[in-house]
Amino acid sequence: MTENMEAKVKEIMEDPKLTYPQRLIELAKAAENLPDPVALSEEAQWFVDRDIVFDMGEGNAPYRPRYVVPDYDKFMKQGSKFLMLDPPKDIWDAVSNLLILYRFVPSVIAGPVYVGHIDRLLDPFVKDEEEARHAIRLFLTHIDRTISDSFCHANIGPYDTRAGRIILELSAEMQRPVPNMSMIYNEHTPDDFAKKAIGTGLITAKPSFVNDAMYTADWGSNYAIVSCYNALPVGGGGLTLGRLNLKKLADVTESPEQLLNDLLPRAVAAQCEQMDKRDTYILENSHFLENTFLTEEGLIQKDRFVGMFGLVGLAECVNQVLHLTDPKERYGHGKQAEEFALEILERIHSQVEAYKPKYGKFALHGQVGISTDLGVTPNTRVPVGEEPPLPEHLLITAKTQKHFAAGIGELFPFEETAKKNPQAVLDIIKGAFAEGMRYFSFYSSNSDVIRVTGYLVKRSDIEKYDAGEACIGNSTVLGSGASKGLHIFERSVRSV
Repeated sequence: MTENMEAKVKEIMEDPKLTYPQRLIELAKAAENLPDPVALSEEAQWFVDRDIVFDMGEGNAPYRPRYVVPDYDKFMKQGSKFLMLDPPKDIWDAVSNLLILYRFVPSVIAGPVYVGHIDRLLDPFVKDEEEARHAIRLFLTHIDRTISDSFCHANIGPYDTRAGRIILELSAEMQRPVPNMSMIYNEHTPDDFAKKAIGTGLITAKPSFVNDAMYTADWGSNYAIVSCYNALPVGGGGLTLGRLNLKKLADVTESPEQLLNDLLPRAVAAQCEQMDKRDTYILENSHFLENTFLTEEGLIQKDRFVGMFGLVGLAECVNQVLHLTDPKERYGHGKQAEEFALEILERIHSQVEAYKPKYGKFALHGQVGISTDLGVTPNTRVPVGEEPPLPEHLLITAKTQKHFAAGIGELFPFEETAKKNPQAVLDIIKGAFAEGMRYFSFYSSNSDVIRVTGYLVKRSDIEKYDAGEACIGNSTVLGSGASKGLHIFERSVRSV
């Protein structure tokens, strides 16, 4: 063990703010980073060394996919030979079987980033409503206390179900950040059910709304929203997530022409190379698929995994390269900025779409940022403090989300009065989706549970952590940093 590694391990072991499970996760990360990184070409390494291309801290020797998305519907029908579980016969069997399986689903958070389309999974077992409510409350409590990471994500909708209504009511009552949650929204979603979800969202920042028509066009009907708002095929997932920092790319750019014709295509190629080699390492060196019962029992399969080409800092890149200082001309406001931003996205999409990795395919993802980002806006969002009026904000956001098949999202805090008018919020969501927005998140400006960038935290937990207390939620640590670097408490609050 090198001297630096020994110091790192001791630092983790002695950190008073880490719980025991959090300590284990950090120690595992330290071990994963002990080998040399996956080797890259000199050209790709140039972009990595300048933090333009980043592997999202997945580890020097990745031994599992970043996001695993099991086919939970199949699991409920067949049970599991490996886990010695028969298909469930009642609500207690159903929640117990799922909670057992979650313990064996790997991901970058050392637990599941997707816990299933839970209303669909549980609704067939809702016979007595009070009994089901008790079981589902214990189910949600268990997830919150044991997974304790709001990159853990559940889906509900689009149909109105008894289980879905119970989940929404309990989520509003419990006000816990885990699991994160999305409402799959389409023409089959009754307004009454959608407004109930909005009422819950204005209390506890979930569920977000998903434009089902757009993601079905990308993946077919068998997809899921996982982690923050990542759209991935069910029965597979995301092998790796690379991140292109367009703000950092702008730092080494001297002109718009140099960016579009030289540096941008080189940076995209470098990130594709890094992702391709890391995906290959997971499948050929770590032999992940051969070493899990999830494959043997048909819950995941190789051809359902994709690589996620993430990006951040579009706003800063546009403003910096075009030297835009007038607020009326900057990203989110001016026509020149909009056209340049869309040109950048078109070129990235075309190049990524044309790239042929060794395994699967790559899809664009609007990355949410990381806790250490300073002066870098997540994905294609307008910077905090520069948001245009809501109608214009929705339109520019929709235009930039066209190509992001692997997920992208925007979020809007509403005034407390929005709780009295959920129909107005629903009308806004319908209008945004009609214009091409993929994912709509919202919360009330005075909620304790808030959405940081894509994941959830409690304001009160951040305050405790910043005061030196240990917190059960792993995302609280990230939220503490993001509250400063990403200015999450300074977003424009919208009225309806």
